[in-house]
Amino acid sequence: MCPSCKTQCHEFPSELSDLQQAFEVLDIDRDGKISKYDLRTFYSGYSTTNITSDEDIRSMILVADVNKDGYVELDEFERVLGCEKSLNVMEDVFKVMDKDGDGIVGFEDLRDYMKWAKFYTTDDDVRMMIRLGGGDESAGVSYEGLLKILDVDPVKDL
Repeated sequence: MCPSCKTQCHEFPSELSDLQQAFEVLDIDRDGKISKYDLRTFYSGYSTTNITSDEDIRSMILVADVNKDGYVELDEFERVLGCEKSLNVMEDVFKVMDKDGDGIVGFEDLRDYMKWAKFYTTDDDVRMMIRLGGGDESAGVSYEGLLKILDVDPVKDL
């Protein structure tokens, strides 16, 4: 995902589905499962969405935690969301990244999100991602541009 490949970063290989990419975004500590901590960190640390209560987080885990181990593994995540809902997940990710809610992920939005999510990128990497998404540094990228950055094809993945 780092166009210059000069810095350490977490990559989203193009063979990953958009659900796997969304899972990677939510798995904050990169341990292969989404925990209450991961969700709380995701929503309270970056999002302006009011999904931060223990009850909200617990409910989200309970919906997907088929084996009742307190975590959501990738197969559970995929089972609950399914292909037809995967783009909704990406829309939610976009809304979290779009801090000012203007429908555009600008340079600052993307840079701040990458830093927060521990995707180690340079400003040049962020500029390259925005260009890859069809935008420019001053305008940012739309939701469709974010899908291009993540190499998600909404027609192919449905």
